[in-house]
Amino acid sequence: MAWATAGVLSVLLVAGIVYKVSSAAPPVAPDMANTGAVSASPGQQGALGPAPDISRMTPREQFDRLFNRIMQAAEQGDSSQVERFTPMALGAYDQLDRIDTDARYHAAVLHLQIGDFPGASALADTILKNSPGHLFGYLIRGTAARYQHDTAAETRAERDFLSHYDAEMRASREEYLEHKPVLEDFRQEAEKHKR
Repeated sequence: MAWATAGVLSVLLVAGIVYKVSSAAPPVAPDMANTGAVSASPGQQGALGPAPDISRMTPREQFDRLFNRIMQAAEQGDSSQVERFTPMALGAYDQLDRIDTDARYHAAVLHLQIGDFPGASALADTILKNSPGHLFGYLIRGTAARYQHDTAAETRAERDFLSHYDAEMRASREEYLEHKPVLEDFRQEAEKHKR
């Protein structure tokens, strides 16, 4: 009798579980494209779109794609995505077999985004060591100093930036053309503080 009762209870328990699982609404997958901003309406995709499939990309393509996604998220105030994708982007950066100034600048921007000022400053030093007078080095130093409220270091970086600006812009480096608005904004701020 005890075995029969246990068997009936087991069948009822399994039937109850099956009923609960089959009658529950299907789980909704989180919108990973917009995890930190206002959530999208059901059926509507987040503003940044689906996460890119980077498994078949070269490390440089991975790094560039992740960097662009992080910058879009930062512009939209989506700190969750910035924090989620930055370690992945820096991991792709570490895998690069050839690192140019533009990649170093992008990596420094990522370090600045997450508050890793020593990491950003180290990349600025490397840029200036490899290419003395390069504007990105002073731009990174000045931005890191501003975030840390180090007025003396910010003033020094801005002064160095302005002293090299004309000669460097005449060099027509490709990375300057790609980041002209950022350089121009920094130059205007530096000119303003100089007065």
